[in-house]
Amino acid sequence: MSKPRAFPALEQFVAATAGRNMTKAAYVAVLSGVAMMILLTVDPAYEATHHWVDAVLWACQAFFVFEWVVRLRHAVLAQNGWTYAVSGRGLLDAFAAAAIPFALILGANPKSAWLLGIFWMFKVVPGIPGLRQLRRVLVQESGPLLSVLVFFLMVLFLASVVVYYLERDVQPAGFGSVPAALWWAVATLTTTGYGDVVPITPLGRLVAAFVMICGLGVFGLWTGILATGFAAETRRDNFLKTWESVSTVPFFAALGPSAIADVTHMLRTMDLPARTMIIRKGQAGDCMYFIAAGEVEVDLPGKKIRLGEGSFFGEMALLGNNLRSANITTTRMSKLLVLDLVDFRMLMARHPDLAETIDAEAKRRALENK
Repeated sequence: MSKPRAFPALEQFVAATAGRNMTKAAYVAVLSGVAMMILLTVDPAYEATHHWVDAVLWACQAFFVFEWVVRLRHAVLAQNGWTYAVSGRGLLDAFAAAAIPFALILGANPKSAWLLGIFWMFKVVPGIPGLRQLRRVLVQESGPLLSVLVFFLMVLFLASVVVYYLERDVQPAGFGSVPAALWWAVATLTTTGYGDVVPITPLGRLVAAFVMICGLGVFGLWTGILATGFAAETRRDNFLKTWESVSTVPFFAALGPSAIADVTHMLRTMDLPARTMIIRKGQAGDCMYFIAAGEVEVDLPGKKIRLGEGSFFGEMALLGNNLRSANITTTRMSKLLVLDLVDFRMLMARHPDLAETIDAEAKRRALENK
């Protein structure tokens, strides 16, 4: 007989905390801790509420210590404690838990030590899917990005040396050394243009114009590389999700991998809540639907029919009359695969066996609806 659990809610919270993603409590702790850390730097506000600020900061610190200990213990029990301890997530958890107390023990000023709380924000990084996607894009596009970075640095140092040579005699305070000219090159190449130091010789201004144009080109290249990488990564994720949905539909079970890949490129997914109207009777039809998960209800004259996973509907408007013949709504949370009219005709031309199946089903339903 198993021993009854004394604190099931606490055990569930500990299990969630030991997981990879952050809990809602952790997000609240990060938000509260960073807000209090900022308030700590506003002297009038801190003087008026220092008891509350200190209490919230220590509560957040205690939570992060607890979270780190729970995850470390969970990893040790799973026999991968060292792996977790030296991983990026483990090091971040350890820093969040120990950095501030360690700084206070070493005698740092409390206001300065609590500024380390700004690193608590990095704990939200593993839980944001978009940031993981950005990391994959940076890894995959590292070669082109590094090439543009090398070009950026070459222009930066070349411009610094040239402007130093042209402006050092007329502006020794601003361009008296290459490091001093490097500040101007950074501000100009990034098109920031603070205006604190500017060339005044004709050749110096010509170099400045060239540097500004190069800056626009460099950042345009970086933007294009990242945008292309994000688009490719998004298409990859969508393809994998659609592939999984297509593979669960019995209608496509007889297709080979190449044919399923062909179908996957044509279909788009649609997640709908319950009681959502998908098709309205009398509307023009330009697509058909496959049910990957869930259920829909077809409202026919005098009866209602329910279609489950693996079924399809909306094909009759694509094969003959382009007007919808019935109202169709979801009965529960459903995932649909949508095939547009143009793609439908291409798919039927490439796979005659599918065309025959859809045509036979359409004729059967037409007879039932009479």
